[in-house]
Amino acid sequence: MEIMKERKKVMPDVKRTAAVITVSDKGFRGEREDTSGPALCAMLSEAGWDVVYTAMVPDEQDLIAGELLTCADERQLALVLTTGGTGFSPRDVTPEATLRVVERLCPGIPEAMRAESMKITPHGCLSRETAGIRGRTLIINLPGSRKASTENLAAVLGAVGHGVDMLQSQGSADCASEAVRSAGVPSMDQWMREARQDPQSGKVGMYIVHNGVVRETARSRVREGNQQARAVTGMQFSCDQAKAAEAVEEARRMEGVYYVRAWVNEGRLRVGDDIMKVLIGADIRPHAIQALETLVGALKNRCVTETELYDD
Repeated sequence: MEIMKERKKVMPDVKRTAAVITVSDKGFRGEREDTSGPALCAMLSEAGWDVVYTAMVPDEQDLIAGELLTCADERQLALVLTTGGTGFSPRDVTPEATLRVVERLCPGIPEAMRAESMKITPHGCLSRETAGIRGRTLIINLPGSRKASTENLAAVLGAVGHGVDMLQSQGSADCASEAVRSAGVPSMDQWMREARQDPQSGKVGMYIVHNGVVRETARSRVREGNQQARAVTGMQFSCDQAKAAEAVEEARRMEGVYYVRAWVNEGRLRVGDDIMKVLIGADIRPHAIQALETLVGALKNRCVTETELYDD
């Protein structure tokens, strides 16, 4: 009943979108059925969350971190849960992958989960799960077993909902200003720093950037030579984030490409505002240029809807 009460409190402008990432070598190889992932999805759905993405990855830091970046930066989901890889085994690296990605830690969440686990078993203190924020996305690690993961989530789900509401909406003045700074137009300098820390960076011979902005010259004047077209004062812009994520994955699979990052703006934009940013890292210039042109073209043609605005 508490979960249902919490659901009614969600503000209209808050989107409670979620992803569940299962981390398991055996699950990835098809040697073990994933029971924790579906159980967490069911819990979230019952509590009013819209689970829009699930994935299974092996216990590899790079792959785990990649999924988290996709969910936070490209899909821009409100909540990402991982299940698995939080123990003492040498292959348990989910917390380390998470720490590579998050910008701000949320230590109270894993503390509360471990405290709840300790009521059930003294081994609860051995779980190494962590939690943190990237932009406006909250990322939480959960244990790998169905029982432990659902018990842990149940212990914090109400508080997590409130935290995500604050992160996604205006919230208090201090919280809102920090969230907006973190979730606004990304810093290309920060992207480059993160790209150079990527394990594949040693294979990259060129980074190439695209930064699209709203221009005042109408599309019909540029493309069709219509000299009578009025000057643009802004643009209404929206993006299908799921299709954008697919386009990014397609670019990652292109020959010689080792790093791909993309961000697409949304809402009512003014002249000079950023529309999208794309960063490609590839072995040689032709591969970098081809990947950039392909990805930007896919984003413009398949993923975004734009309407030019004019002064009346």
